[in-house]
Amino acid sequence: MAPRRSTRIREQVPDLPKPASSLAQVSKSKGKKQSNPNGIVKKKAKSPTKSNINAQTTQEFAVPTTPKKKDPTEDGVSMSRDTIPRLTPPPRLDRPVDPHRTNATLMTPRGSSVVAYPSVEDASPSKTALPRPTATTGNLLEKALEHLIATDPRLKPVIEKHHCRIFSPEGLAERVDPFESLISSVISQQVSGAAAESIKNKFLDLFENTTAAGDGKKRRFPTPAEVMQHDLPTLRTAGLSQRKAEYIQGLAEKFAGGELSTEKLLKATDDEVMEMLIAVRGLGRWSVEMFSCFALKRTDVFSTGDLGVQRGCAAFVGRDINKLKANGKGKFKYMTENEMLELAEKFRPYRTLFMWYMWRVEDVNIAVLN
Repeated sequence: MAPRRSTRIREQVPDLPKPASSLAQVSKSKGKKQSNPNGIVKKKAKSPTKSNINAQTTQEFAVPTTPKKKDPTEDGVSMSRDTIPRLTPPPRLDRPVDPHRTNATLMTPRGSSVVAYPSVEDASPSKTALPRPTATTGNLLEKALEHLIATDPRLKPVIEKHHCRIFSPEGLAERVDPFESLISSVISQQVSGAAAESIKNKFLDLFENTTAAGDGKKRRFPTPAEVMQHDLPTLRTAGLSQRKAEYIQGLAEKFAGGELSTEKLLKATDDEVMEMLIAVRGLGRWSVEMFSCFALKRTDVFSTGDLGVQRGCAAFVGRDINKLKANGKGKFKYMTENEMLELAEKFRPYRTLFMWYMWRVEDVNIAVLN
């Protein structure tokens, strides 16, 4: 009689030493325990799979230790952290960051990615004529939060409650298309988040031939040249107003003509970014400040014109927001602009993070901005 399949496989795979912790394992077969002649209880032999063989091989020379906690993988199968394959290398955590330069990884229309300072050498004062950055993508958030709490300990509870992912290592590793970000900003003006998402999807539908076809990947955003190929009536079919369609076409023309570019936005000063973008129809000071914060990830942006920031600042210093709302008039109903600037000044060069936590003080929904 031919040997059973499981027996044949065991003959092909050499017996591997097992951790000591496995000697006491018990398995059931038809409700009865099975023991080997030595009296050690074993599980009923199963056909080893490729993954089982690999797992056994990794344990062959391991010293028996306390079993580690297991993490779920994407396919729902649990395995130890040591056996989970690393599909992609981790992002670099030692890239220098500068408070007044772009700290995000920006995309070009050609699909390549660029950063302001790829290495420590590139951030040398002899090359940049600027002070050497003191933080990196790996420790920026930690250094910033230490500075905020040291400056005003009242921030500690709100910092402990909310994680600022934008300036975390994973947030700084994300790639940002500045052209897409600015177009999305225009689309989102004066509409709800749901409406903005619907319009953007319809806008992308105009460029169906440039999108990923049904493979679950993110749809590729059109280039400035591709947007320019559509006239205003066509752009309006996506749900855009006449004015927004004009703004979007104007942005595409400036990027295609070189007046705006990824490279220019990368190393420009905060004032230069404001000057370049404020000249574009459809982009006001507030829009540029939000772009500098959420897209360029600059650490020293502070928007006095944002009502949510103003409310948060007033509440942070102990003012009764409800009374101020009832009695206030004009743009700065909760706190004057000078008071806001004076309050934020001591948090340089991390005023962007201070602003982010002022939104959190009043639980302002900033999802549409991010």
